[in-house]
Amino acid sequence: MAKVYEFLANGFEDIEALAPLDILRRGGVEAVTVSITASTAVETAHGVTVIADVHFDDVDLSDADMLVLPGGMPGAKNLLEHEGVCEAIVRQNEQGKLVAAICAAPMVLGQNGLLEGKKATCYPGFEQFLTGADYTAELVTVDGNITTGRGPGAAMAFGYQLLSNFVPQEQVEALKKGMIYLKSATYRV
Repeated sequence: MAKVYEFLANGFEDIEALAPLDILRRGGVEAVTVSITASTAVETAHGVTVIADVHFDDVDLSDADMLVLPGGMPGAKNLLEHEGVCEAIVRQNEQGKLVAAICAAPMVLGQNGLLEGKKATCYPGFEQFLTGADYTAELVTVDGNITTGRGPGAAMAFGYQLLSNFVPQEQVEALKKGMIYLKSATYRV
C-alpha cells in the first residue's frame, strides 16, 4: 500500500489539507498527518483544532511514497521555516519520489530549489516565490514528480490528482462519481 505523509503547521488551510487527505484515504492510500507544532494538536487558518496522526519528531519518513504540503497562511510560512520539513522534501525530490504542495505552499518547494525548470502553479501573488518555475496558473499542475495546486477551490482536483499516482484512473473516476464530484455544475435555488 502506498504511503503519503501530509505536514500540518499552525495556520494551514483547512480544505487544502483535509480534502486531499479524505480522497487519498477513500482511495485506499495510507495517508498520515504529521504535526510540525509543539504537539500533535494543530490549529487551522480558520481556528479549527486538528489532532495529527503523529508528531514530526516521532516519524520515520523513509517509507514515504509522497510528501504533501497544504497551503494557507501562516501555515505555508511555518512549513518553510521548519528545517526538518525542508530537508525531507529535498531528500524526497533527490530520490525522485513524489512531492506535492497547494496554494501558498509551493513557495516551500521553490525556495528549496525543487521547481527549477519545472511547471508549477500556486495561489495568485505567490508566483514570485516559485524560484526557477514556469508559472501555469492552472488549478493543478504536474511536472515529473512534482504536483502543485492553485488554492482552496482546487483542493478536490488536487486530491484526485494525488490519488491517481497510486490507483488506476478507473478507480479515481469511480471515487469522483461516488463523491458526486462535478467539474462544473448547474445550481438551482
